[in-house]
Amino acid sequence: MITLRLLRDSDIPVIKSWPEYSGEFADLDYCLRDGGWIDEYRKKPRTTVLVAMDQGEIAGFSLLSGNGRGSAELRIALHPTRIGNGAGRVVLGRTLEYCFADMTMRSVWLIVRKNNLRAQALYAAGRFHPTGECTEEVLGKPVEFFKMEIDRRTFFLGGRI
Repeated sequence: MITLRLLRDSDIPVIKSWPEYSGEFADLDYCLRDGGWIDEYRKKPRTTVLVAMDQGEIAGFSLLSGNGRGSAELRIALHPTRIGNGAGRVVLGRTLEYCFADMTMRSVWLIVRKNNLRAQALYAAGRFHPTGECTEEVLGKPVEFFKMEIDRRTFFLGGRI
């Protein structure tokens, strides 16, 4: 059973030592390494990094970076062996539960690569709706993304993921 807890300093080297993402996820491997998402976000104000634990092992992590106006950015990364077995759905659902437990939080948004069809399907199943598109620079190269969002009402009225 996957549970969430706050990131500990001792978790960081464990996550950074995960095997590389391969195949369709190879372009996402940077998020796990030095200078990746944990290094970039964990010291930002109003940011929480949650570790997904399953049977004593780190199955993934999520981060919520609030903007101070009732909205937060979401990012999720899974251990390479956990991709495709439902762990992403559980981590997404539990992260949204954690976030929306804060009564001041009205919405959660994210960006997802246009070529990451699995993640798009996950977020659509989680009742995120598209809000636009953008291009961001990742490792010095332009990458196209879809923007997606879910609001508090949709999350609670739609039932759990």
